Amino acid sequence: MKKSITVSGTTSIDTGRRNFLKLGGIGVMIAGLALVGCDDDNFDYNPGNNIFDLGAGDVGVLNYAYALEQLEADFYTKVVNNFYTGASTAEKEILTDLYHHEVIHRDFFKAALSGATTQVLPTLEFQYPNVNFNDRTSVLATAKALEDTGVAAYNGAGKYITNPTYLVIAGKIVSVEARHASAIRDLINPGTAAFSGDDVIDPTTGLDVAKEPKDIVAVAGGFIKTPFTWKERGIG
Repeated sequence: MKKSITVSGTTSIDTGRRNFLKLGGIGVMIAGLALVGCDDDNFDYNPGNNIFDLGAGDVGVLNYAYALEQLEADFYTKVVNNFYTGASTAEKEILTDLYHHEVIHRDFFKAALSGATTQVLPTLEFQYPNVNFNDRTSVLATAKALEDTGVAAYNGAGKYITNPTYLVIAGKIVSVEARHASAIRDLINPGTAAFSGDDVIDPTTGLDVAKEPKDIVAVAGGFIKTPFTWKERGIG
């Protein structure tokens, strides 16, 4: 993917972490090529109303993921085009890496859906009423919330995917999202165990938290201006 944003400067401290993030994004992009253009019997859902419905079966899950990736890509686009005051070189590099990953994820889902169905979620509009993009604490807290929500969303929706190809890709993407979440948490509380806190990791099972789509939309919906429904999952 051609980069549209370049951040100058280098750092030795975060090289390993940045390579860890970069490899995750590249892996998903390559693996995802196999998904584009795949067919699925569920890709014919038409809700018959003016508000877009995410759809039934696998197409609904893919549109759901596409909505969340649109949100994350939009957020990081705003962050990297006008970094908050006092952002360090290391922070700029990491946030720029996350921006590129989310754009890859967003564009991947759009291409995959467009190659398989006409039931593709349109480009959404977003709002950030409580986010101060010039303040480090506000930006990183929002990034943390979005990344944690994204991981929980993929984990919760995985059981609704019937096509094994889609399930493998979703598993690859959620692993990258989990790395994002850990990187953001480490920026907020460096050198601590916060990167795998008990609020996102079940201390009894050691597994990431999983949340149902309706619970995710209830949280992320505050950022999304464009209305949509997902009747199959009781949303809208």
